Amino acid sequence: MKRLFFFGVLIILTSSCATEKLNLSPLSNNFYSDSKGSDSDRSSKKNFNINIKQNVNASEISNMISTFPKFKNNGLNDEITSLKYSLQNYLYAIDASNSAGKSRALKSFEKSYKKIQKLRQNLDRDDDEVLNRYLVRLKTNISVIEDTLPGS
Repeated sequence: MKRLFFFGVLIILTSSCATEKLNLSPLSNNFYSDSKGSDSDRSSKKNFNINIKQNVNASEISNMISTFPKFKNNGLNDEITSLKYSLQNYLYAIDASNSAGKSRALKSFEKSYKKIQKLRQNLDRDDDEVLNRYLVRLKTNISVIEDTLPGS
């Protein structure tokens, strides 16, 4: 009986270690699809020449979107949700080489960022520091991505 139990546990451990890790990123696998249309579609767009899938800054933005903390202030949480959508749209637009979409997403991000800055005044010190760390990292990563894009 002990052997059967041991082999059962061994099989479960072996099979669980061999499986692929669950993707908890808010960006789906389709986001990273290599099929982005025909070559004629790509040539008509302004190509950003950035591989979002392999860009460390884009990966960090995606990670921060999924790990952003919740706060006691519902208005602040709503604005953070808006900020997250803006960031997702920004990454989608860059991946699709959509400069108009990228500009709209950046404007939406800036608008949410300014509202969050006003709402921060009501937070306690610890929450304010956590929020500030996230916001600084987001702005830094966006700045680095913008610096790598041509014509920025």
